[in-house]
Amino acid sequence: MKIAVVCLGNICRSPMADVVLEQRLQEAGLDAEVVSAGTAGYHVGNPMDARAASTLRAAGYDPSRHRAQRFTGDWFEDCDLVLAMDDNNHADLLAIAGDHSDKLRMFRSFDPAGPGDVPDPYYGGSDGFREVLEMVERTADAIVAELQRVSH
Repeated sequence: MKIAVVCLGNICRSPMADVVLEQRLQEAGLDAEVVSAGTAGYHVGNPMDARAASTLRAAGYDPSRHRAQRFTGDWFEDCDLVLAMDDNNHADLLAIAGDHSDKLRMFRSFDPAGPGDVPDPYYGGSDGFREVLEMVERTADAIVAELQRVSH
């Protein structure tokens, strides 16, 4: 299984979700690959935002492998599930999904605390990054549980 996590620039929310979800899937012994991308190409090739990386490192994750990418319509061919971080990302992805719109969901549609957007922490302080990490960890656990449920 291949899962893509998508936000706007691919330097904050989606790479945080990528790192956390991939680690949780590995820990659960599930054979799945996680990738992340942005709907815009502002930061292609760059590492994740230093504040996002610092937040991940402080929580015991390794953010070092990330390089920003742009999501294009052909990704729908390669991915089994595409998770949008907010309504705007979802609308942008839906516009290019073609026959693959059934693969597209909101990331927090799995969140036990309820659906909604993962807020973009880029223009805020460190609290926003910690809030995003809490949402991502909680939702990643729920995604892993759902994948375990449907694979058995």
